[in-house]
Amino acid sequence: MNDLQNKTALVTGGGSGVGASVALTLAEAGAKVTIVGRRQAALASVAKQHDAIDWATCDVTDAKALTTLVDARQSFDIVVANAGAANSKPFAQMEASDLQSMLDINLLGVFNTWKAALGGMKENAWGRLIATASTAGLKGYPYVSGYCAAKHGVVGLTKALALELAQSGITVNAICPGFVETPLLEASIENIVQKTGRSREQAEKALKTNNPQHRFIQPQEIAQTVLWLCGEHSASITGQSISISGGEI
Repeated sequence: MNDLQNKTALVTGGGSGVGASVALTLAEAGAKVTIVGRRQAALASVAKQHDAIDWATCDVTDAKALTTLVDARQSFDIVVANAGAANSKPFAQMEASDLQSMLDINLLGVFNTWKAALGGMKENAWGRLIATASTAGLKGYPYVSGYCAAKHGVVGLTKALALELAQSGITVNAICPGFVETPLLEASIENIVQKTGRSREQAEKALKTNNPQHRFIQPQEIAQTVLWLCGEHSASITGQSISISGGEI
């Protein structure tokens, strides 16, 4: 296990799913972790699971609130921009507001989170900026064009910033999972059932078909990848979009 003693970490969207798993994994490795999100009860529930985790409510689309939070804690060594959302709608039925909402949470949220933390990392000449992107940042999927556009933006942001920071001691990477077994996936399955009349089993099978292993990715698989990126032997891993997809891409 990587030793993250004396490291501090910020994880957005830390109240459930991937964010909760990442927070617990980093805490178990020795880091002091702050999780943020919009749901107080969910954040508090995760924080109760480990003494090294604290929490604060914060919306990642609010740049000022994120800066205030980071400044209050002085700095973070590890920042995992994980907060996100996915809306499904045929392109022909989309309004500009639908696209904007996907860009705000999934792309601007990453920008705001990284921007708030970058100054402290530069002062320390060490840092790990990590985003939870998606295979939707590497390929297209029907009916989620706004989500795909936002996640492609995260991948581009990652590659560009990694080059800017290449000699700073700070690495920048995006993790691109396929369908992960989280509350967000559960909502997608329910949406398919309601809109298509398929059974839950049929809906799950349709989503699993994208993965050559025919299974859903588990949150802990992503958390362990984050832990690896934070380790001392991963200093040369930067500007990467790491696919965790069972071979899908």
